[in-house]
Amino acid sequence: MKPAQRAEFFRRLAAADPEPRTELEYGSPFQLLVAVILSAQATDKSVNLATPALFRAAPTPDKMAALGETRVADFIKTIGLYRTKAKNLVATARLLLERHGGAVPNDRAALEALPGVGRKTANVVLNIVFNVPTIAVDTHIFRLANRTGLAPGKDVAAVEQRLLRVVPAEYRRHAHHWLILHGRYVCKARRPECGRCSVRDLCDYEAKTDVQSQP
Repeated sequence: MKPAQRAEFFRRLAAADPEPRTELEYGSPFQLLVAVILSAQATDKSVNLATPALFRAAPTPDKMAALGETRVADFIKTIGLYRTKAKNLVATARLLLERHGGAVPNDRAALEALPGVGRKTANVVLNIVFNVPTIAVDTHIFRLANRTGLAPGKDVAAVEQRLLRVVPAEYRRHAHHWLILHGRYVCKARRPECGRCSVRDLCDYEAKTDVQSQP
């Protein structure tokens, strides 16, 4: 995909959704951090079903730490790897209290030092909470970047670095959300809905379909 095509690619996505937002539900930076930790190897939908009750019981780091692993696990047991995630959430809450006064830090190294927080999670928090123009590459974005020719790469790190180089600066802040939503609902893994894709003519994918909806 050429630079002019990439610019047009994002211009169209931006025109359709000027202020894209995460589908995770949260009420504070801490709650977003919790939701993103829980979303690893889980769907946003499953996380959103579990977090309302959890956030009522433990909306802040001090209350999450006080709740303890066993009770946190009870709230999130419908989510994959819930025991490990409960352990990480409580440990993260304690570290936020000990090192950052209970606040979510605006620093990649500090975020990645928290249990259960890797580069992708840190990127999401930095982007959504602090408006840092990062791009968190998940399975949807990895697939879309390679399939369309937008930013091909052999692994998520390579795709992230290439996206940061080739996405026009004016679109970088929201690029993560546009790409994940397009990958989730249009450029699907098994049967991409090319028939209703707004960037179909810019895409390098050769096996385009005319599918418009899925049963």
